[in-house]
Amino acid sequence: MKAYVIAAETVNDPAMFDLYRKQVPATLAPFGGQFVVRGANLTVLEGEWPHPRLVIIEFPSRPAAEDWYKSVEYRKIISLRLESSAGNLIIVDGFAD
Repeated sequence: MKAYVIAAETVNDPAMFDLYRKQVPATLAPFGGQFVVRGANLTVLEGEWPHPRLVIIEFPSRPAAEDWYKSVEYRKIISLRLESSAGNLIIVDGFAD
């Protein structure tokens, strides 16, 4: 079953975040991760949405998503995200028929 990493974030240091953003794709490839959504063009239809940026990354499975997050390559750059933005990051399972 596919799994998704979802990040809702507010970037506080665009230059540092850009360094992070440029390096993420290379960390995804070994785990089959691919961007589904990556950006800030969103419209809130109901309720409140505190972060202007939304990213959704699809993985072939939850273990692949978890392995990516724990990987040495991603760990090398995660501090760039944590120091340049605020937000939430989750993993959610895809829908199974």
